[in-house]
Order: sequence, then C-alpha cells, then structure tokens
Amino acid sequence: MGIQSMTGFGRGQAGIAGLHVGIEIKSVNHRFMDTRFKIPIEFLDQELIFKKKLSEKFKRGSFDIFLNYKIPEDNLVEKLDKNKIKKYISEIIALADNVSPQFSPTDFLRSEFYLDSKLEGDQRDNLISIVHQSFDQAAKELYKSRYSEGERLVVVIKNHLNDFKEHFSKIEKLAETYQEHIETKLKKRFHDLKNEFSLDENRFYQEVIYYLEKLDIHEEINRINSHLVELTSVIEGKGEVGRKIEFLLQELNRETNTIGSKAGLKEISESVIPMKVHLEKIREQALNLE
Repeated sequence: MGIQSMTGFGRGQAGIAGLHVGIEIKSVNHRFMDTRFKIPIEFLDQELIFKKKLSEKFKRGSFDIFLNYKIPEDNLVEKLDKNKIKKYISEIIALADNVSPQFSPTDFLRSEFYLDSKLEGDQRDNLISIVHQSFDQAAKELYKSRYSEGERLVVVIKNHLNDFKEHFSKIEKLAETYQEHIETKLKKRFHDLKNEFSLDENRFYQEVIYYLEKLDIHEEINRINSHLVELTSVIEGKGEVGRKIEFLLQELNRETNTIGSKAGLKEISESVIPMKVHLEKIREQALNLE
C-alpha cells in the first residue's frame, strides 16, 4: 500500500455466550508512538498485548483505545454495585447545587458500576477471546482508515506541489535574463552620471560584476530542482515519509527565501510569495503523514 495518515478511526465488535465486547481506536498525529487506554480494570493485563499489536501495524501516532463490554442480561441487576451507584448519585446532586440532575437507568449499566467479580473458567476465556477479536477488527479498520486518509492527503499535497512548480518555472525563465536587464539599467545610470561625478569606469564595471554575482540565483534553482525530484519520489513511495517530507520542505523553503532576498526583481518576488504559501500548505498536510 501507499502512505498512511496518522489520523484514523476503527471499530470492532464481537460476542459469544451472552458476552459482548466493543472496541474503538482513534488516532491523530504525534511525533512518536503514544497510546492511551480507557478500558475497564478487568482488561488492564491486556494493555501490553494491545500495544504490541499496534506497534506491528503503525509506527507513529497518538492512539486512544476505548473498550466496553456487556455481561449476560440475567446477571445485570445482581452484579450492580448499589452502594457505588448511591454514592455516585449523591455526589452528582451535591455538585449540581440548585440544578436537578437527570439520571437514566441505563447510565448505571456501564462496567464501572458492577461489583468486582472475576470471571472464571470458560467465561473468562471467552471474554478475553472476543476482546482480542474485537481489537483486531478495530485495528484492521483503523489501518484501512489511515491509508484512505493518507491517499487523500497525498492528492492535496501534489496539487500544492504542482502550483509551487508553476510559479517556480516563471523564476527559472526570469533567471536567464533578469541580470542582463539589471546590468543594462546600471550602465545607463552610469552614463547619465559619469560626467557629473567623474566616475571611474573600470571601478564601476568591477562593482557591477560583483553585484551581478551576488544576484545570481542559478545555484538555488538547481538545488530546488534536486529537492523537487526527491520530494516527488518520497510522495509517490510508501512507508514512513512524514519526517523526510518535513526535511525537504525546510530545504525548499530555505532556497526559496534566498532567491527572494537575492533577486530584487518585482516579477520574481511575485512568484516567491505564492511559492512559500504552497510550501506551508504542504507542510500542514504532511504533519498528518506517518
């Protein structure tokens, strides 16, 4: 497959013998691999296994894992922790002050309101089994989601890159002639002033040559072309590309800024500004790529 975005979502569900498990995994961009679990304490011993499974599929991103489960309905009322529910209601009422909070019976069917009781034997094995079935399904959906989003981001990046190249091509054309125009203007200015100020013609031409050398942008143009070839190759590749793109964008921005500062031609400045804008747009999108 191609390039992954770090933004995605996956959901998995599984059930057996009256037990039901639902897992959701959300991911967003992050410089490294970060995982946060919001799961019942009954499954804390599975966190390391979950982390290992995620690291086998993903290299970067911030992951939130949500797990909910239901036990057979005929045991629900018997297993509810009535003291915990009463305490919860009294504390909410106290916090609400003069506002009357509204409660629904289903609010207390979440796993945290059940009495602490360990599932044993086949029931425990069944529950762990469907937990991992659900997790694997959610991770698979997340994988597809991240690649789908990655494809969309690559299209956006390519569009901005094409716009960058369009403005850059104008600079390439101007680079062949703009120094000649500047030299012509300087010579005309010299002839207008040389009699009035007794200017040294040899010294003047030395200064002109030095000045034109400082204005030369061919080296920057060559480097930009080299970076563009590499950036295109990275975007059309696969795997972890986010940091590579970030580095190449820094280099492209540096060379673009140099051209803008060296070339005093209005037409070149008019191309440099949108080039920098498109580089920033690419950077914004690339932040979400793995």
